[in-house]
Amino acid sequence: MNPLNKLQKHGQSIWLDLLNREIMDSGKLQSLIEQDDLRGLTSNPSIFEKAISGSSDYDDDIATLSREEDNNAAIFFDMAIDDIQRAADTFKPVFDKTEGKDGFVSLEVSPYLANDTDGTIEQVRELWKKVDRKNVMIKIPGTKQGLPAIRECLREGININVTLLFGLPRYREITEAFMGGLEDRLNEGNSITDVSSVASFFLSRIDVIIDPMLKEKGANNLVGEVAIASAKMAYQIYLEMIESDRFKKLEANGAQRQRVLWASTSTKDPSFSDVKYVENLIGKETINTLPMETIDAFRDHGKVEETLTKGLDHANKVMDDLKAAGIDIDNITQKLEDEGVEKFNKAYDKLLKSIHDQKQNKG
Repeated sequence: MNPLNKLQKHGQSIWLDLLNREIMDSGKLQSLIEQDDLRGLTSNPSIFEKAISGSSDYDDDIATLSREEDNNAAIFFDMAIDDIQRAADTFKPVFDKTEGKDGFVSLEVSPYLANDTDGTIEQVRELWKKVDRKNVMIKIPGTKQGLPAIRECLREGININVTLLFGLPRYREITEAFMGGLEDRLNEGNSITDVSSVASFFLSRIDVIIDPMLKEKGANNLVGEVAIASAKMAYQIYLEMIESDRFKKLEANGAQRQRVLWASTSTKDPSFSDVKYVENLIGKETINTLPMETIDAFRDHGKVEETLTKGLDHANKVMDDLKAAGIDIDNITQKLEDEGVEKFNKAYDKLLKSIHDQKQNKG
């Protein structure tokens, strides 16, 4: 049993932060499921951009689809949906074995809809219908405008992965939208037992933006500490939610818990351990979505023990010391949210340009 397998004993599922045709064609994805107990997979515009522009695997599809469809975004989503369906079918045995808790594959709405509530709802409905798989989640950015879209889509019984989540105040709002959507659905007489959702916290980017500020202020003791402390605080909010009377009523009617998912967990600072954002975030009913290199690193030398609920006093002190140093974490996380949306917009633009260029070359 390798360290990845052992995480399940602590209630944590590992999902892969990658999707391309090579990993499916080669049998690598199936091997990860069988050997490493991989439980799910996430995609985003950056992942699809690398897959489509970085290989010739999609050339024939682009040529075929472009004869029927002139819109590059429509061509992209047609190809993405094929990949998502194939990955979802690969994970279906995991979905069945875990009785619908794991085995999910996530597909994201256009990043340009991050601040468009109605547009997000419309595209989520469209993608959910086209994908037509119970073990798929549609990703909605956790922006202010995303909140009502999250609530509405959950009301409609669509599985939602709330993405681009950085700050604790916003996470509290996400839990409200989650419970509100299930309550709306229940009040209309619909079952909530099959509605699944996760809340995806992006972590390493927090340290990337804050650490240089800390070094400048001479607060070197806080370097590399803030993202982990923030995650531990987020998990406490999750525990508060599931213990609340409001959620217990929902759970009595069959509601599944909206697990916290740790994202952006590859180490960006080479002076840190390459498994820093895995070893320090192990806890019950959580997910960590990892890129391939972090999966390989953790399999090789990861240490497994419950860490998420330990060191809470230290985590609180980190956040207090951060404030004392004059750094407003809420402003930082809002900036990260804005930058995250912009980063995905750029990847999406690059992806569409790649499709356009390949169409021109074929022409």
